[in-house]
Amino acid sequence: MPSATPAGHHDESAYDRRRLRQWLADEARADGVTRRRLLTLIAATATATAAGTALGATRPAHAADRPIVKTLPPEWFIERGTNAETRWEALRGTGLHTPNERFFVRNHTATPVLQADEWRLRLWGSGLRGAPGEDRAVEFGYDDLRALPAVTRTAFVECAGNGRSYYTTQQGETVTGTPWTLGAIGVARWRGVRLSDVLRRAGLSPYAVDVQPRGLDAEYISGGENLGRVRRPLPLAKALDDVLLAYEMNGERLPYDHGYPVRVLVPSWVGIASVKWVGDIEVSAQPLFSPWNTTFYRLFGPAHPEGGSAPITRQATKSAFELASGATFTAGQRHVLHGRSWSGAGAVARVDVSTDAGATWRPARLHDRSGAGTWSRWSLSWKPDAPGATHLLARATDTAGRTQQDTAVPNTQGYLFDAVVRHPVSVV
Repeated sequence: MPSATPAGHHDESAYDRRRLRQWLADEARADGVTRRRLLTLIAATATATAAGTALGATRPAHAADRPIVKTLPPEWFIERGTNAETRWEALRGTGLHTPNERFFVRNHTATPVLQADEWRLRLWGSGLRGAPGEDRAVEFGYDDLRALPAVTRTAFVECAGNGRSYYTTQQGETVTGTPWTLGAIGVARWRGVRLSDVLRRAGLSPYAVDVQPRGLDAEYISGGENLGRVRRPLPLAKALDDVLLAYEMNGERLPYDHGYPVRVLVPSWVGIASVKWVGDIEVSAQPLFSPWNTTFYRLFGPAHPEGGSAPITRQATKSAFELASGATFTAGQRHVLHGRSWSGAGAVARVDVSTDAGATWRPARLHDRSGAGTWSRWSLSWKPDAPGATHLLARATDTAGRTQQDTAVPNTQGYLFDAVVRHPVSVV
């Protein structure tokens, strides 16, 4: 099987920024060797203002000037730079699974348009079996993966910053990052192969501890520094548990914006773990580090450990109404409110709703008994008595005993907002 000399492994502390920067420089110098057999792709900056054509990577003319390939009707999406947030009112009546065309988009740069027949997945590193002191490399093509036993799983993908804007609008906290409301989530029926099957076929060593998928989108520039391609380590225990290499979404091939030809799916975890357009996976006998588990996707701030928390993993508990902000209702008429709740720690066990800004609460009717890693739809009948402005509130409790609180513990990058959201409406 093809092999190459991969970049060296590093055992530096996750909090040692100086050594991390040196590692990034070393990786960049080794890039031509470690990625020799990978597809080239569109060159794009962090603002996606420049795009080029590379072997196996082309872009339709209509998408050449923007980072997202699919159309983004304003009634379905709020565009946020290289990202697109789904409007919750656009999910009303769509069923348990978010339609592909309405699924939110989280891009660090621009969507690459790759060719499946030229795509390769390369597994390499000290966590694969090989001669002492040597790393082994194994490649799989698209057809190779599709020939393996397939698995179908319903799961959400959700950005770790979903709900970030409420740290500011509800709690008065200053945070950084894309100001998502609650639309950076979608649930799909994913089909693919177990990562565990691929790792074992590649020759998993008993000494392996971490795996690190890396995407084929352009290198990410942050604060003038090139951080390389998006990659984030997973502990081997999670990789062998429920992680998929997905090639279908809701019964169709993966759309370009959602990782075609193959993406990683890490159920219940923050979206950054579900790397899109995966091109290689490092399998290591030592802990792995990247900017996406050191500088980003950890909790910093007065309420967290000095130097930051451990890398975040499971998603928080949240609820949302299938309504536009400021929706209008008629007094004296009966209405049915609809919404969805979800958690990364367990299934949704109960949802309580307030139609009077939190003064009183009633249990909603759950329409799905879904497991962890997806959402449950719910509804509640409401007959407002008099005109005026109010807030609708929904509060979920999961089977792990976690309940949404009035206030979320803040962190400087605005991750894992889990407080009850106050949804403004008017009665006329």
